[in-house]
Amino acid sequence: MSFIEKLNNIWEENDSLVCVGLDPDMDRFPASLRNVPDAIFKFNKEIIDATHDLVCAFKPQIAYFSAESAEAQLEKTIQYIQSEYPKIPIILDSKRGDIGSTAEKYAVEAFERYKVDAVTVNPYLGFDSAEPFLNYKEKGTILLCRTSNSGANDFQDLEVDGMPLYIKVASLVSDKWNYNNNCLLVVGATWPSQMSEVRSIVGDMPFLVPGVGAQGGDIEPLVKAGKTENGTGLIISSSRGVIYASDGDDFASKAREATLKLRSDINLYRK
Repeated sequence: MSFIEKLNNIWEENDSLVCVGLDPDMDRFPASLRNVPDAIFKFNKEIIDATHDLVCAFKPQIAYFSAESAEAQLEKTIQYIQSEYPKIPIILDSKRGDIGSTAEKYAVEAFERYKVDAVTVNPYLGFDSAEPFLNYKEKGTILLCRTSNSGANDFQDLEVDGMPLYIKVASLVSDKWNYNNNCLLVVGATWPSQMSEVRSIVGDMPFLVPGVGAQGGDIEPLVKAGKTENGTGLIISSSRGVIYASDGDDFASKAREATLKLRSDINLYRK
């Protein structure tokens, strides 16, 4: 089953557009989990078990693992989701982007080493840097378009051929790169007007939407701007707002409460 098929199925089955980002920062773990073997995996497992029926995806951010030399725990986390909750897509948030030969290795890393369903990719080195990912037909390639951070407009709003660069990216991906129908775009929750513009260009192409919660993105305008006609089309990611809803031993139950609230808030505006 392809990533897009898997995503469509889980949107319906879990009635959810919520993606929980797995950004494990051991400084924010409850005291009982610090300095224990496999602490990152144990933390992730608790979050996954508590939220699996409320989400449309899990998104481990690779930097939080590699900074702690914890790639083995990343693999263990991915394998746990695949074993226990195989219907839930896994997005590796690594924002890879390099020349073609190196990009080939990054694609192998994501899709053959970690065996995830989709990966985030930086498109700014051009087509040859994205092609190795795109050629994995059953996998998703999620390309940066209009990111959620405050500095996004430093480059992404620059005019290229009479249009902002992020619109150029959206048009290029939609018209030329999506030949396997496996492209998605990153469009930040903090920019609903730009999201609406991108949606008008790319049709039903799914968006990965960071920026809800800790970054201040408002749910109502982003859902109305980005949803497709059938009320889907969005993978709305929250990391810190969910996984650090509590710094105590009740962190998993509080993460469930936060995810349930986020799903309910989003679903108010889907129809």
